[in-house]
Amino acid sequence: MLDKIFLGLLIFVPATLAAHYFNISPLIVFFISALSIVPLAKFIGQATEELSIYTGPALGGFLSATFGNAAEHTSAITMAIKNKMDLATQISIGSATQIVMFVMPALILVSLMFKTQMSLVFNTFELIVIVLSVMIANLIVEDGETNWFEGLQLIVAYVIIAVAFFLHP
Repeated sequence: MLDKIFLGLLIFVPATLAAHYFNISPLIVFFISALSIVPLAKFIGQATEELSIYTGPALGGFLSATFGNAAEHTSAITMAIKNKMDLATQISIGSATQIVMFVMPALILVSLMFKTQMSLVFNTFELIVIVLSVMIANLIVEDGETNWFEGLQLIVAYVIIAVAFFLHP
């Protein structure tokens, strides 16, 4: 039953394109777009789960983090192209803050209903990565300016962290 509802929501994908093409109110386009993202997010989640069976949980988590936030990434890149770097930075950091402040605690509460439960107890390696990530983000945004090289450094740091998690036992 739930799968049929998700499939039914796919009608909002072309509806979003039509609403945008015919210059309908941005508020309406926003709500139609929000409805169209729901089934697409479900498909991305299922595909990521299936990929992680073959690639392992580290690469599966990396793929989920990368593609699961595709909307935020797209918005931040669009704002950066329009030379609105303050907004691009706020979108990027706001997305990470939202995950930490809302998604993680919500997942922990939901996990109480299952056999395997989550916690916010991190091992030393994970704690070091979290602290370094916060320090790197702070160093990038503290001067209020950015350039392509700082963006490249962030991408390299992300790849290094992903490889470290992949290789860490």
